[in-house]
Amino acid sequence: MISKEEVQHIAALARIQLTETEIEKFRVDLASILEYFDVLKEVDVSNVEPMTHSVEVKDVVRGDNPKREKAEVVEKLIEMAPDRRDGFLKVKSIL
Repeated sequence: MISKEEVQHIAALARIQLTETEIEKFRVDLASILEYFDVLKEVDVSNVEPMTHSVEVKDVVRGDNPKREKAEVVEKLIEMAPDRRDGFLKVKSIL
């Protein structure tokens, strides 16, 4: 069983205050949790592959294929910009 001092130490780490009644309740609760770990240690996992998640997660991404617009569309858009230089849009410096 977990000692009263251990429960108080855990409560201090969690920055919570416990009454004497709560300390006794948590002694019992924490002891049962730790006993359950002993049950889990008995499970045979020798044939289980290590994993980082219980469900297989796979990224679904599309290819990065650039799409070229027609030259006349690009020219028209650049002409509509308020400030441009050498075929590029000129913007304020952000650094």
